[in-house]
Amino acid sequence: MLWPSGADAVQSVAADSGTVTAELAVVLPGVVLLCAVLLFAGQAVIGEVRCQDAARAGARLAARGDSVPAVVAESSRRAPPGAEVRVVRSGPDVRVEVTAPLRGVGAGWAGLTVHGIATAMAEGP
Repeated sequence: MLWPSGADAVQSVAADSGTVTAELAVVLPGVVLLCAVLLFAGQAVIGEVRCQDAARAGARLAARGDSVPAVVAESSRRAPPGAEVRVVRSGPDVRVEVTAPLRGVGAGWAGLTVHGIATAMAEGP
C-alpha cells in the first residue's frame, strides 16, 4: 500500500498538523534578528556616507579660503545630528574630520560612532 486511505490518512494528517507552526516558531526569531542587523548596518553606512560628504564639503571650503566657522557650519549642516567637526591646518593642507554618534533605536547605540576625514590643499598663493 503506497498511500494511506481512510482512517490511516486522517491519523497521518493529524500527526503532521503542528509541524509548520513549530518550524515557524523556531525560524521567526532568526528572521527578526537578521532584519535588525540589516537595519543597523544600513544606519551605519548612511551615517558614514553623510560624515564623509560633510568632511569633503568642509575641506573644499577651507581650501578655497573660507573661515573656520563657515567650514564648521557647512560641515555640520551636511553631517548627521550631533556631529562634531574639527578643522586642522598644517601648512598648505587643510584636514576636516567629522565624527557623529551612530543613531538608531537605542541612545547612541552604546557609544558607537561614524566618521569621515577629508584633506585638501589650500588654493592660491
